[in-house]
Amino acid sequence: MSTLRDLAEEHTHLRPADIDHLHRIAGDWQLLSDLSFADLLLWVPVDAEGTFLCVAQVRPTTAPTAYQDDQVGRIIGGSEVAHLGVAYSQGRIWREGDPVWYGDVPARHEAIPVRLRTADGEAGEVIAVVGRDTNLSTARTPSQLELNYLTTADDLAQMIADGTFPPPRHPGETTSAPRVGDGLVRLDAGGKVTYASPNAQSAYRRLGYASHLVGEDLAALHRRLAGDPLDGTEAANGILAALRGEAPPRREIDARGATMLTRALPLMPAGVPIGALVLVRDITEVRRRDRALITKDATIREIHHRVKNNLQTVAALLRLQARRVAMPEARVALEESVRRVASIALVHETLSMSSDEAVEFDGIVDRVASAATEVAATEVSVGMRRKGSFGVLPAEIATSLVMVLNELLLNAVEHGFPPADETDDAPAPPTSGVVPAVVAEVDPSARPEVVVSAHRFRKMLHVSVTDNGRGLPPEFDAERGSRLGLQIVRALVTGELRGTIELRAGAKGGTEALLVVPLARSAPEGRSQA
Repeated sequence: MSTLRDLAEEHTHLRPADIDHLHRIAGDWQLLSDLSFADLLLWVPVDAEGTFLCVAQVRPTTAPTAYQDDQVGRIIGGSEVAHLGVAYSQGRIWREGDPVWYGDVPARHEAIPVRLRTADGEAGEVIAVVGRDTNLSTARTPSQLELNYLTTADDLAQMIADGTFPPPRHPGETTSAPRVGDGLVRLDAGGKVTYASPNAQSAYRRLGYASHLVGEDLAALHRRLAGDPLDGTEAANGILAALRGEAPPRREIDARGATMLTRALPLMPAGVPIGALVLVRDITEVRRRDRALITKDATIREIHHRVKNNLQTVAALLRLQARRVAMPEARVALEESVRRVASIALVHETLSMSSDEAVEFDGIVDRVASAATEVAATEVSVGMRRKGSFGVLPAEIATSLVMVLNELLLNAVEHGFPPADETDDAPAPPTSGVVPAVVAEVDPSARPEVVVSAHRFRKMLHVSVTDNGRGLPPEFDAERGSRLGLQIVRALVTGELRGTIELRAGAKGGTEALLVVPLARSAPEGRSQA
């Protein structure tokens, strides 16, 4: 289905500013539809012959729809759009005419011209028409609530014709909540309540006001009810701003453990301020859940902070033990354990500063790579470089992946660039073997370097750790290697990460480790994925 903008640009000569105004109407007209108990269809002229195209439609939540089928994209002309032509050419709301039938559904037609006001605030030309079509199959004597809804709908319809509705949306406001069904209060020009829906009355009762709202000065009532005087003043100022013809941002009122969201809209049909419409919604449970989530997030971050501290303590104890060990092999093993623990602590440190269970992994890789060059047992100065981005990774992947990369980077530095005396004694490349030692000659003038590359493709993370060092030894077998570091890498990649790893000679010499890790984790046995 094409969007409003696509249809308007393809079939009309409307300016970008006109289309933006139509977007604003379509973003806020659920309010008018619910108050009118009617479908709203946005029609734009497509030629000089009186043909119109429907570019948007909204159905009421307060009444049955007049259209079972979607009307967007429909082009009509002739007598079927006579009411749209009158509203468009004469710039007035059309309400005359007999009911029409859509199949077995009787409906009443109305047409509201849409104007976009000029930069100096004057009423501009008509750019479109809103069709207001009411299903009459359930017509009955209207209640007081319905009469107030319809009266307010007529005022807003006139404001559309004047170009003063909808009001501009304030930054950060992405929805039209609260809605009509949440609670509606209508004020006269003096700010006194002339009508309050039952849901609105219930919302104020939650705040501690048990009397009837009709006749109350709503701005003064907000000042009295709010637990925080500043909140009460802001809510009251919003009501007064709407009475002056302005459109204030939404406000929240907290009182007696309850929270109510308010939205005040000016009522200015034909440019005359006659009062305001205030929509209210009890959001006590929503805010309670928000506070619970904030508390939970803070607790999770504190847990990660303590885990990080504990891991750093473990690393410090291992470091002390290494200093007291006389055997060089044991000292090296303990120092390697220190580095492994420190790499895990780095992930938990990042998680302790995050608002969710995911981390920006690029910064972690950069820190691990820097540490690898500093602590590696080699006399060669090796450069580290990262290509591509790991992006945001969930904690369960990040914790295991950082250990894998730590091992691969240390191996690349220590074994790819050994001291000069070891290089001189290195065995010659074999004529055959499990993995060739060096496929291409290594340029002795090239700067020693290790490159970590990452990219995502089809929910898979592809990682490579490549060096331009001396390459793999002739007897090397990744599957049967006895080194603890490689055993850890294989166990983590195939077990925790459920991925694959391949160690091979680089295309231009050196060694290349290739990892493929799935980013979408499978569901536990017995449960299905959403």
